[in-house]
Amino acid sequence: MKIIRVVIADDHPVVLAGLRMLIRAEADLEIVGEAASGPEALQLTRTSVPDIAIVDISLPHMNGILLARQLTADCPSIGIIVLTQHEDRVHLSQALDAGARGYVLKKSAAQCLVNAIRGVLVGGLYVDPAMAAYLFSTSGNPPPFRAAGKLSSSLTPRETEVLKLVATGLTAKEIAGRLDLSLSSIETYKTRAADKLSIKGRAEIVRYASAQGWLASV
Repeated sequence: MKIIRVVIADDHPVVLAGLRMLIRAEADLEIVGEAASGPEALQLTRTSVPDIAIVDISLPHMNGILLARQLTADCPSIGIIVLTQHEDRVHLSQALDAGARGYVLKKSAAQCLVNAIRGVLVGGLYVDPAMAAYLFSTSGNPPPFRAAGKLSSSLTPRETEVLKLVATGLTAKEIAGRLDLSLSSIETYKTRAADKLSIKGRAEIVRYASAQGWLASV
């Protein structure tokens, strides 16, 4: 049985205690470190290199969005899950753009966190069901997402494949390795696809992918 190594970062002792209980109840999950501030979490994660890092958005001294962005740059193989009480589109978009692959509300942690860990671990993207509507909306309402540019039929098969993998949370380097292509080729396919659809940023790509049903099988 492969052990999944997890770091958790939250400055609330009660929340940390609850996370410990949830994670330790799973035989294949192991907590390899805990942190109560952004800088502490950054250092801990860099040195322990876990499979999953669970971070609160409201960490002191360096918030979870900045932490996720730094970890994505330093340790792209680590799956970052944001755990938060913020139920708004702005924080969700910021987290996805920063490189987070999971977004779980604290009130839903008991039901969703373990699923998020397992989904992110295999390269997927997990958004708390209570927040899913925001993947489709820029206004707070959930109308179907429509790209401002051309339809997805204008994409080449390779552009579609790359965009799908971007939407699941993989980095350009990881996609290059999976498709056996150069990093520059991946960036080119991603840019061309985004330009054709008039979308930009991870959050918009994820919303588009969700609307196309690309994430249903992730």
